[in-house]
Amino acid sequence: MNVSTALLADHRLELLQGSRGLFPALVVAMSQAREEILFETYIFDFHGDSLTVAEALAAAAERGVQVRVVLDGVGTPEVPKPWAQRWTQAGVAWRIYDPISPFGLWFPTRWRRLHRKLCVVDRSMAFCGGVNLLDDHYDPHQRRRIEHPRLDFSVQVHGPLVQAIHDTMAQLWWRMQLSQQLRRSQVGEALETLREPETAPLPDTRGRYRLVLRDNLRHRRSIQKSYLQAIGRAKREILIANAFFLPGGKLRRALVRAAQRGVKVRLLLQGRYEYLVPYRAAYQVYGQLLSAGVEIVEYTPSYLHAKVAVIDSRWMTVGSSNLDPLSLLLAREANIVAQAPAVAGDLREALLRAMDEGGRVVNVSDYQRRSWFQRWLDWSAYSLMRIAIFLTARRY
Repeated sequence: MNVSTALLADHRLELLQGSRGLFPALVVAMSQAREEILFETYIFDFHGDSLTVAEALAAAAERGVQVRVVLDGVGTPEVPKPWAQRWTQAGVAWRIYDPISPFGLWFPTRWRRLHRKLCVVDRSMAFCGGVNLLDDHYDPHQRRRIEHPRLDFSVQVHGPLVQAIHDTMAQLWWRMQLSQQLRRSQVGEALETLREPETAPLPDTRGRYRLVLRDNLRHRRSIQKSYLQAIGRAKREILIANAFFLPGGKLRRALVRAAQRGVKVRLLLQGRYEYLVPYRAAYQVYGQLLSAGVEIVEYTPSYLHAKVAVIDSRWMTVGSSNLDPLSLLLAREANIVAQAPAVAGDLREALLRAMDEGGRVVNVSDYQRRSWFQRWLDWSAYSLMRIAIFLTARRY
């Protein structure tokens, strides 16, 4: 669903809801590609509507378009054999980011995943958001169709920012190529890769329209910082929808202070969960937020997978980063942040509609009356998450 378009300093931003909004836009863009398609995602599930994008990538490569695809080694351990053959015959180049064995996740150092969802076509348009290549109505865990679609968002971008998205994707591709060549002792080819031209720097991060990355080198806390700055400047309303919500102390305190100074703070979080531990761990921090007057609503019709926020109906962010340790401390993430009143207004309306039609308000008194078992479960889940944080990062 295309929600709206806004012009900002030579940029155009279009909001897309769910796979039913993103996939057709991707297919159209890829069908019109003439030179290059760069594509990254955490999950590429080859079922249902996702196949339209898989086929669009193959068709573009067959026309002579250079197509490069990067898939995460946990989210997408392998490309199914029929599609591997189809892509190979078409000329699609793809790589698996940090592939690991089934026991690899026992090692915390392997939790640093590629969680970005990005695409650039001919350096003229880009896509960024939280939507995996996964049919909105398909549940891969139980391998069944779900009645209500996931709640998630992406944005389509035109303008100078596309080059920055292209450059960060191209840089990852060349780094992966270099790593592969060094593992194979192809020193000459590795040295040639190092001679690739430097990518352009990211746009001025003070701009109204920007790409914000999180990685383990230059941008370790950039996404968290963007949230903290926006929350600190909020005057009227903060509306956040986040799939995996376990913010650290700084973010929690920022939300509490905003509520205490009269800002209406509302959180739309998971009510129907995919993973028990992060869902129950979030309950351990509900108390502090509810006591400060923060409104928490759980989305119950389907899985909430969004990672978006709207502040004062102007500032907005759409991207791949959850507000939890895995996203804020470990994963490669990418968010678009913009001062875009028109698009922010439409995103706000979509979130309010989701709250009204499928939200369950977390009542303070009900929260305080949780059974001893629920309290123990929440504490245990939170403790497990804290141990994970301790094993992988010094501060959070």
